[in-house]
Amino acid sequence: MPLAQIHILEGRTPEQKKKMITEVTTALVNSLDVRPENVRVIIYELPKSHWSVGGVTMEERE
Repeated sequence: MPLAQIHILEGRTPEQKKKMITEVTTALVNSLDVRPENVRVIIYELPKSHWSVGGVTMEERE
């Protein structure tokens, strides 16, 4: 039972997240030869203030 955990910044639309879930599921089905109902996808949405690159938060970069 594959489990994909995906960390993204908040702000994506429900449609974008649904598309990502569908495409990740398809990729795991095709690459691991598993059934779609056995694939789990978890999305962790982080506030821009909780994600930084080079000591600068994504919120500060806007």
